[in-house]
Amino acid sequence: MAVSRKPVTSVSNGGEKTPAAKRIVAAARRYFFSHGFRSVTMDDIAAELGMSKKTLYSCFSSKSEILEAVLLDKFQEIDADLGAITSENPKDAMAVLERLLLCSRRHTEEIQPAFVRDLRRESPDLFKLIETRRRAVIQQHFGRVLSQGRKAGIFRRDISSRMIVEILLGATEAIMNPAKMAELAVTPKTGMVAILSVILEGVIVAPAKKKKGAALSAAK
Repeated sequence: MAVSRKPVTSVSNGGEKTPAAKRIVAAARRYFFSHGFRSVTMDDIAAELGMSKKTLYSCFSSKSEILEAVLLDKFQEIDADLGAITSENPKDAMAVLERLLLCSRRHTEEIQPAFVRDLRRESPDLFKLIETRRRAVIQQHFGRVLSQGRKAGIFRRDISSRMIVEILLGATEAIMNPAKMAELAVTPKTGMVAILSVILEGVIVAPAKKKKGAALSAAK
């Protein structure tokens, strides 16, 4: 399934979505993430919403556009939620880390194996969008808390925050892709939590390790 690259009904270009577009994205998001998108047609989406196909097509010209809009909507929500967390308690990096992990778990729980399966089979090109947005989120929000933690002496100072973020990104990109998740039989939630736990546990300094249990285990 080819991915459209034109602006998606004011979703990808940062504008306000129309009420109809919001309804479509919300309904498609619930269904796609839970059941996948391979077998869903534009007719199915219109019928589910009780909406005419004319209205549906006036907002989105294809299922690919809806799928892209759903992913952009998801990442906008993730970015807003993580940003709200990292803007609070800047002096308590461990508390911020705990909240980031819990938030990451909540967001990955929404995405079920059926969606990952369909993404692998039907739209591998669209995964590039996911990787780009995910990289930006990790660099911005986890990079911020790592910098704060290094200054507070919670995270190791012999490794730069940039290096830690690059290690985190490398592990995420190597594991959190449809093919590797299928090979390892992991879900988005279990895979992401494992990566964050292993890497972040490795950069916490010894005195702070006593406080890490709640943060890391809470996300599992």
